[in-house]
Amino acid sequence: MTTRNETLGTDELEVWIDQDLCTGDGICAQYAPEVFELDIDGLAYVKPPVGPGEEAELYTTPGAAAPVPLPLLREVSDSVKDCPGACIHVRRVADGTEVLGPDAD
Repeated sequence: MTTRNETLGTDELEVWIDQDLCTGDGICAQYAPEVFELDIDGLAYVKPPVGPGEEAELYTTPGAAAPVPLPLLREVSDSVKDCPGACIHVRRVADGTEVLGPDAD
C-alpha cells in the first residue's frame, strides 16, 4: 500500500503562505490550527509544531516556512486545495520542489 507521503516523495515537507495572495478566509486555520493561524492583520501565517500546552509563535516574515507534521499532512493538503487565495505552498525540504500548491506540477 502506497502512503500519501510516499506519493509526494518525501518524509520532510515544509509549508509557507504568500500573504500577498491571502484572502483571510481562515479555511487553513480551520483545517489545521496546529500549522496555520490568522494574525491581527487578518492574514494567515504558519507556525512551528510545539509540544502540548506550549504556544507557537507565528512566522510573520514573508516566505517563512514551517515543517509539516506528518500526522497533519491530510489537513494541510485540504487547506491547499480549498484555499480561495491559492496562496499556500508545500515543498520538499530536500530539494525545494513544490509538491502541493499553485506552483506544483
